[in-house]
Amino acid sequence: MTIGSVVFELDIDSAFSLKEKRRVLNSLKTRLKNKFNVAVAEVGEKDVWNRADLAIVTLADNRSFLDSQLQEIINFVDMFHEVVIMHINQEIF
Repeated sequence: MTIGSVVFELDIDSAFSLKEKRRVLNSLKTRLKNKFNVAVAEVGEKDVWNRADLAIVTLADNRSFLDSQLQEIINFVDMFHEVVIMHINQEIF
């Protein structure tokens, strides 16, 4: 079994309050869970209204499948128009 994780540092330009930030993140988290069946959590910058650290974890029995799924997740977040990716940290265990 192989575990893959990716942590995004995100900028949320459209958010001008914590309420707006939560709306954007909840939408993104729901879409990620539904499309990829992964675990998603906000892990940092919880009190800053225009930044977020979002962690995604998944597992598979095949490393090549895991690599391709993580790349699809990165592309999906990159195409999500309400956030800008500042930094990505990807790990496979």
